[in-house]
Amino acid sequence: MRRNRLLIAVVVLAVGLMAAVGWAQRRGRFRQMNQFDRNGVPEWQNDPEFAKDVFTFARVRYQSWGNGWKWQTDYPDSDLNFSYRLQQLTSLKVDPQGKIVDLTAPELFDYPFLYLIEPGSLVFSDDEVAALRRYLLNGGFLMVDDFWGEDEWDNFYPEIKRVFPDRDPVELPLEHPIFHCVYDLKEKPQIPSIHAAIYGRDSGITWERPDAKDVHYKALFDDHQRMMAIICHNTDLGDGWEREGEDEWYFREFSEKKAYPLGINIVFYAMTH
Repeated sequence: MRRNRLLIAVVVLAVGLMAAVGWAQRRGRFRQMNQFDRNGVPEWQNDPEFAKDVFTFARVRYQSWGNGWKWQTDYPDSDLNFSYRLQQLTSLKVDPQGKIVDLTAPELFDYPFLYLIEPGSLVFSDDEVAALRRYLLNGGFLMVDDFWGEDEWDNFYPEIKRVFPDRDPVELPLEHPIFHCVYDLKEKPQIPSIHAAIYGRDSGITWERPDAKDVHYKALFDDHQRMMAIICHNTDLGDGWEREGEDEWYFREFSEKKAYPLGINIVFYAMTH
């Protein structure tokens, strides 16, 4: 695992996200979205001598549904934006590109942090189950994001139980350090997609379907009580990252206050525990 070689002392460089990512500055950046490769997201350079000692946002490409589109929801903007904000707001050195990785790929263990999205209909292959179990038990960390309601949970739960038949996801209380380790969150945030947020703006509704009113952050732990995975259910951090430049109200209410602070907290906690 490259976790041990990373510079994992994350220091917040800004008092808050507002000072670092003012709307006027960001609006100008998003006028440049004709840049095909990075959609206008600024690029930066890391010391080439330490090219393998940087944090890389690694997205899981799972194989179910004929290698369809769900694994790439919000890609690439969410990955690029989050990587940019992570290196901008902390002292962590971050790969500006990120990676897409298959669970069965030999290079899986090069990435101590994995992001898996839209698991509401995925079905792991037997090889993916074995690879993910081996990865997590050997020090890796998995963040699961963006699935809503009971039907999607009822699909995901037996799949994660195939990975760990003897372990159950445990609901994290607000007092858990993952909600406070960098940014001190006062609630377990629910982050809707931008369209759901705008639709529910006047009513204050932040859930995307009637059976998804309550947000859940659940974790899987190993025998030494190390958190191996955080499962973010009835929330969508990825849209908060992807859509940060499309609507000022959405940015202020969800990207700035919730999606980025919690995402940074999760990475910091994963890399230091």
